[in-house]
Amino acid sequence: MTGRTKYLLDEADLPTRWYNVVADLAEPPPPPLHPGTGEPVGPDDLAPLFPQALIAQEVTADRYVDIPEEVLDVYRLWRPSPLYRARRLEKALGTPARIYYKYEGVSPVGSHKPNTAVPQAFYNAAEGVRRLTTETGAGQWGSALAFASATFGLECEVWQVRASYDQKPYRKIMMETFGAKLHPSPSEETASGRAVLAEHPDSTGSLGIAISEAVEKAAADPDARYALGSVLNHVLLHQTVIGEEALKQFELAEDTPDLIVGCTGGGSNFGGLAFPFLREKLAGRIAPEILAVEPSACPSLTRGKYAYDFGDTAGLTPLLKMHTLGHEFIPDPIHAGGLRYHGMSPLLSHIYELGLIGAVAIPQQECFAAGVRFARSEGIIPAPEPTHALAACVREALRCKETGEEKVILTALCGHAHLDLPAYAAYLSGDMVDNELPDSVLAEALASVPAG
Repeated sequence: MTGRTKYLLDEADLPTRWYNVVADLAEPPPPPLHPGTGEPVGPDDLAPLFPQALIAQEVTADRYVDIPEEVLDVYRLWRPSPLYRARRLEKALGTPARIYYKYEGVSPVGSHKPNTAVPQAFYNAAEGVRRLTTETGAGQWGSALAFASATFGLECEVWQVRASYDQKPYRKIMMETFGAKLHPSPSEETASGRAVLAEHPDSTGSLGIAISEAVEKAAADPDARYALGSVLNHVLLHQTVIGEEALKQFELAEDTPDLIVGCTGGGSNFGGLAFPFLREKLAGRIAPEILAVEPSACPSLTRGKYAYDFGDTAGLTPLLKMHTLGHEFIPDPIHAGGLRYHGMSPLLSHIYELGLIGAVAIPQQECFAAGVRFARSEGIIPAPEPTHALAACVREALRCKETGEEKVILTALCGHAHLDLPAYAAYLSGDMVDNELPDSVLAEALASVPAG
């Protein structure tokens, strides 16, 4: 086994612009709608939740958005992140495929989430906001926003999905170390949380419920704004530094991906890796297949309805045109907490509807088997979320073993599992179950999706 393993960029190669894929689509995604009027929401509707700079980024049709120097200065703590050739995994699988992974676990909190947490905190601080509220699933986003808030002198209040709050106690410690205040969700802190607890006292929570609580708290406080770690256009925009760097690194490798694979919950990790490559594909310069991978327990792209729905459980957000399992759907408490969201990014959903990407759902035992295989060959224990993408990579690599095809596969390893080891304990002990979504439960969930 010979050849180069790491492809590293200098700080001078750090992207200075985010890429907006909307500029290159044949048609723009449907706009968010006001739930009361049914009309597209305007800046005034979003102003109680977001600073004007982020609202502008949410709706821009510009192909590129300049990254402020203050944000680049923080990015330089860990960016550019490395691209690895997974030679040891290739050998373990006996495949002729060439597998690469863009590793985002080198950030201060161990995931890709600071790529958007930092600019969101910066823009809020620049407009005089004093505190941010947010939700988090596995805790990667909450940790990232806590770090970014501390960097720019903001207070941070986080509602963490109860299932993950109980499974991942060290995330709580990390967030509190950065100065955040943390609540398990559903909580007694908000009317929306109390309503859920009144009906389901033992609720394991969901990202939709946690969003309701964070939005409710921000909307009632003129000094506060809300920050979201996935789903919205400006969030996916910020994450495109991943794919922009990877394009440069593939030039160093003198290679081109045939298949790009990313895990998807709300869509930020996937979009961050895939969108710059999709730009090159639309321009006719490359022709990769692009595949989104989601959990079988929460399959919004593969089994959800493409319709306008609320982004939260309580119905406090605008209506978003997205692939959704219904805003009242509460997924089983799988270990990939960051993928337990009822809806997919409206932008990613639109791109899926245009036929520009594919999607597949994989059960969590197969995903953790791939995670263990990766750890034992590459030496990094992946977070539960990217094990979904790794499982798809393993499937394809083994197919190439049968056919002899030397396919080039790229994925984003969006974080490590140093604080997620109880999930691996459950898998290694044989206690993990797959939590497949029954048809009857899916039908009941989809019934909550508004018509039209």
